[in-house]
Amino acid sequence: MSSSDIFIGETIGTAILILLGGGVCAAVTLKSSKARNAGWLAITFGWGFAVLTAAYISAPLSGAHLNPAVTLGLAIEGGTEWGDVPLYIASQMLGAIVGAALVWVTYQGQFTAHLTDQEIVGGPGAQDTAAALKQQAGPGPVLGVFSTGPEIRNTAQNLATEIIGTAVLVLAILTQGLNNEGNGLGVLGVMATSFVVVGIGLSLGGPTGYAINPARDLGPRITHALLPLPNKGGSDWAYAWIPVVGPLVGAALAGGLYKLAFV
Repeated sequence: MSSSDIFIGETIGTAILILLGGGVCAAVTLKSSKARNAGWLAITFGWGFAVLTAAYISAPLSGAHLNPAVTLGLAIEGGTEWGDVPLYIASQMLGAIVGAALVWVTYQGQFTAHLTDQEIVGGPGAQDTAAALKQQAGPGPVLGVFSTGPEIRNTAQNLATEIIGTAVLVLAILTQGLNNEGNGLGVLGVMATSFVVVGIGLSLGGPTGYAINPARDLGPRITHALLPLPNKGGSDWAYAWIPVVGPLVGAALAGGLYKLAFV
């Protein structure tokens, strides 16, 4: 495949992934959304269908990696050229930023209603210096629409959770014959991988929100930091390295295990 195919496929595919995945998070989270409080099942299945849709759209062009961890795993396995890895990752990051911006466009009214509700962002007392500094440093009230965060902040556990979840994803892709002769997901592989993502969310997503994809987390976090949202709070940059490093380590471990055990 050509460089232009990789760029177009991964940019569009990852944008669709984040639009639909971030969209279900917005639908469940934001005030005045018809799906508010729909719960974890809605989120996990929403992300699974997001993977399904995005992968079917991008597979003919780029093989539908949509995830730097998947790209890394396929490169270690040998199905993706190492020289193509930077282009894949850059395209995925661009697509993730664009997809997150489209979530904001789609739910702009709901974001405004949510972030101007005093029960959500706090009353006048929340504007004192200490509270304002805390809000800037920690996760803001809508950051979960864009990126992940832990329920319990424990660096070792949070990192291990992301490593384990991503290792399951990448190993499933490599061992189920989904790499389509080195070109990413095949037709049946797209559906199987979507169900794997749902399963990871249901079983392993509780501690951290299962980023299992560095672009999925970092790209929308950048968008959150840039968007002109009132009272949006901080982007939680102190945590941001975990959903980047964890998935990459998990992918490397999965790629190594695949070569050791299955080749």
